[in-house]
Amino acid sequence: MNFPEKFKTTFEPELLQAIEAKAKVISVTEGTVIVDIGQAVRIIPLLLSGTIKITRVDDAGRELLLYYIYANESCAMSFTCCMQQFPSEIKATAESDVEFLGIPVGVMDEWLTKYPTWKSFVMRTIRNRFNELLNAIDQLAFQKLDERLIHYLKEKSKATGSTLINFSHEEIANEMASSREVISRLLKKLETDKKVLLYRNQIKLLREL
Repeated sequence: MNFPEKFKTTFEPELLQAIEAKAKVISVTEGTVIVDIGQAVRIIPLLLSGTIKITRVDDAGRELLLYYIYANESCAMSFTCCMQQFPSEIKATAESDVEFLGIPVGVMDEWLTKYPTWKSFVMRTIRNRFNELLNAIDQLAFQKLDERLIHYLKEKSKATGSTLINFSHEEIANEMASSREVISRLLKKLETDKKVLLYRNQIKLLREL
């Protein structure tokens, strides 16, 4: 298995051998739901390429963006669910074409005690995601919606690697737990301020943003 250089410097050789023996390379296309709320968590993803979007979904079907997973990272929610054998509390969707190593959840407890680098990776991932969730809560509690929208657009651009965001106003509103009318008004103001250009179901971020 051709491991990324990041994994070679993160994990001990014995753990790399264990990953090679147990993990399966999985490829999915953009838009694929990798795991949905309520599903059993059967694998732990180690992302090789692409971006995965992690969201919460309310009873009305609206999604709230929590964070993104990038190459060389994993999902903290997968760790916590599989350790306590809970069904998934999040929805994981491929934001782009994605390739990852799927590690069976059955090895989780064994690897935590057997491989120090795996334990460090798991704890670091959980800590980083916890900080991102705190940041999301801070935005909801303390930032104005226009500030949250700018942050959202920057994160979306980072996740896709493009300054052109192929999302409708309604899709953005759903991910921000807002309304289409409010988001459209704020986007129009950003366009007036020459921070974005608006097209049909597309938003072009300008350098001034």
